[in-house]
Amino acid sequence: MSLTLSNQDRITLRTAAYGAVSLMSAADAAGRPHRAATHGSIALASATGLVGHVLAEWPKGVNLRGKSVAELADLVLPALTAAMSLLKRRAPAEADNFRRTVLVAVEAAARTHQGQPSPALADMARKITEALDAA
Repeated sequence: MSLTLSNQDRITLRTAAYGAVSLMSAADAAGRPHRAATHGSIALASATGLVGHVLAEWPKGVNLRGKSVAELADLVLPALTAAMSLLKRRAPAEADNFRRTVLVAVEAAARTHQGQPSPALADMARKITEALDAA
């Protein structure tokens, strides 16, 4: 783990990753939001490499206090793009690791239902993937 990230960089990564799980949980408000949050968070805790070390730290400084899903998305989606841009510039292998980690967490959050995720969950997963790929 030779790359050193600033405190703000670490907050951006944690906001993006845990925010993606929060968005999935919010999109599943009529279903099983607590399960979506739990499964997504467990997936994030399974991360390895620099990303795993950053996500394992206490999420001090992370703000996921949107009063609506729209406000939460306004915080999280740009953070996902910023995190990918930062990692692509400084550690391309970790950018791939971060993207895979977030997508595994999103998939874990969406799999709390039997069969296909709801349309709201599927749409939120698409928005998260687009934000990751916008970098």
